[in-house]
Amino acid sequence: MASTLYRWFHFVRNFRHFLCLLGIVLSVYALYVEVKKMQDKSFTAMCDINAKMSCSKVFSSKYGTGFGLVEPLFGKDSVFNIPNSIYGIAFYIFVFILGFFDGKVVAWISMVSCVLSCVGCVYLAYILYYILEDFCVVCVSTYAVNALLLILSIYHLVQLPATGKAHGD
Repeated sequence: MASTLYRWFHFVRNFRHFLCLLGIVLSVYALYVEVKKMQDKSFTAMCDINAKMSCSKVFSSKYGTGFGLVEPLFGKDSVFNIPNSIYGIAFYIFVFILGFFDGKVVAWISMVSCVLSCVGCVYLAYILYYILEDFCVVCVSTYAVNALLLILSIYHLVQLPATGKAHGD
């Protein structure tokens, strides 16, 4: 029984790492599309399917940098007014690294980080659908990755024994 729990716990950890890597790939692609679109206005990304399904339209909107919040609050030249994809890359690397550590504190930090990312996803999904009236395949994919990371983080926190160590470690 203990070895089954141990294997399951490590499967969850490995799946979380896979999701983080997938999130990094999606975020790097988003950054690539945004930079290419800035350099060449005629650039068409693979995720630009039609007028209502265009990721480059979303990434190059005012909401594509600093979540559309940094510029009004801190100005266009603020160090925090960077593409959202850079925030995504940092988040996924952070959660990936946290996955190598055990303990309740680390599990809580991971879960809180994932909750905050999902709050950001809800905000950006609202903007995507209601304000930009667009559908971004890359964006929605990152929302799904973040939701799965949240589920796994909650599962990890709940499954940690009272010692705070991984099963079988």
